[in-house]
Amino acid sequence: MRRVFTQGGADRIDAERMSVIELRTPAEIEQMRPAGRFVASVLEATSKAAAVGVNLLELDALAHEMIRAAGAESCYIDYHPSFGASPFGKVICTSVNDAVLHGLPHDYRLRDGDLLSLDFAASVDGWVADSAISMVVGTPRTEDLRLIDTTRRALDAGIAAARVGNRIGDISRAIADVAKSEGYAINTDFGGHGVGRTMHGDPHIPNNGRPGRGLPLKAGLVVAIEPWFLETTDRIFTDADGWTLRSADGSRGAHSEHTIAITEGDPIVLTQRA
Repeated sequence: MRRVFTQGGADRIDAERMSVIELRTPAEIEQMRPAGRFVASVLEATSKAAAVGVNLLELDALAHEMIRAAGAESCYIDYHPSFGASPFGKVICTSVNDAVLHGLPHDYRLRDGDLLSLDFAASVDGWVADSAISMVVGTPRTEDLRLIDTTRRALDAGIAAARVGNRIGDISRAIADVAKSEGYAINTDFGGHGVGRTMHGDPHIPNNGRPGRGLPLKAGLVVAIEPWFLETTDRIFTDADGWTLRSADGSRGAHSEHTIAITEGDPIVLTQRA
């Protein structure tokens, strides 16, 4: 696959075995900040609302109301990629315990000790941001806290590696080093991705890779980095709802994600929470 960079939202090039990765100007990155702040605010609100007895549909309704009040647009509700059984139909992903990604909100009341991952993306003024957070509702298990902390540290390591002069493989390796140091296996079917006018674009950023390999990182590249790990496996399957991805052995999963912009200096975390 040949990849071509374009600057400042230039027209996409359609050609066999070619993908276009758009580099954002500093002005465009500034225009993306409101989307990042909004996504962060929704995750802050929904994570605070998540408590024992709260229904997952209530969390979705809260996110839906915040989208309406802000004049934003959901990236999920009509989303229907090849791996989804139907349009998603909700505005936030709520993955509980052995569910780790794409959790479809349903009639379930959170219980004491549940490990909950919230993943949210929205568009504000035509620009998208995407972020995820994991937490324990009520009384935590030590194993869950360790798993969540590992995804957070892996995210920090991936962001630190997102610098001009490095390559995609350097981000992937930084993430993997943290996971492997804690003994977690890594699934590379789903990972980070480009973000811009749409939620998912090139490049794909797997959570494991070889340093010095892959796409060179350039200033203006905006991506979502998202480490996710399962406690005792790297295998997943799709739930009967056609969306929710669960661990093959029933072990729990955690997920952390930020949308960042690569610059000539430090990367900018557009979805930084307070």
